[in-house]
Amino acid sequence: SVIFYMIEKFGYTAKEVSDLLHHKSGMLGLTGYSDLRDIEEQAEKGNKECMLALEMNAYRIKKYIGAYAAAMNGLDAVVFTAGIGENSDVIRKMVCRDMDFLGLQLDEEKNSVRSKEVRSIGKENSAVKILVIPTNEELEIAKQTLAMI
Repeated sequence: SVIFYMIEKFGYTAKEVSDLLHHKSGMLGLTGYSDLRDIEEQAEKGNKECMLALEMNAYRIKKYIGAYAAAMNGLDAVVFTAGIGENSDVIRKMVCRDMDFLGLQLDEEKNSVRSKEVRSIGKENSAVKILVIPTNEELEIAKQTLAMI
């Protein structure tokens, strides 16, 4: 409904709404930054918009974890992967905070280690494994392309 509201109330064209939603919203719209590293840096300096954006991001991820935990009747592991999941110890920490009721217990020292290897970042007694699994999207795209031809 937001799209129609913007067109009817503010007179935006469909192209303007599309540009706004695809290129000027999300983290950029909230903070003025599109790179998570900049957002984390600014949040650390006390930038309230950046702090809010990080909290919102973590909140959304936590909702998905909770929904999947309910749908699957529990969790064996939570896996962080791709750009943010592999590289942002801040997001991983925020996501795992207050999730001990699901069996997640983050080891903050392990979480702070940067590595290109598959690794566990949960405490030894964590009922649910917390893993960081690096991806190689380009290799996967190449494999799928080769399989199709």
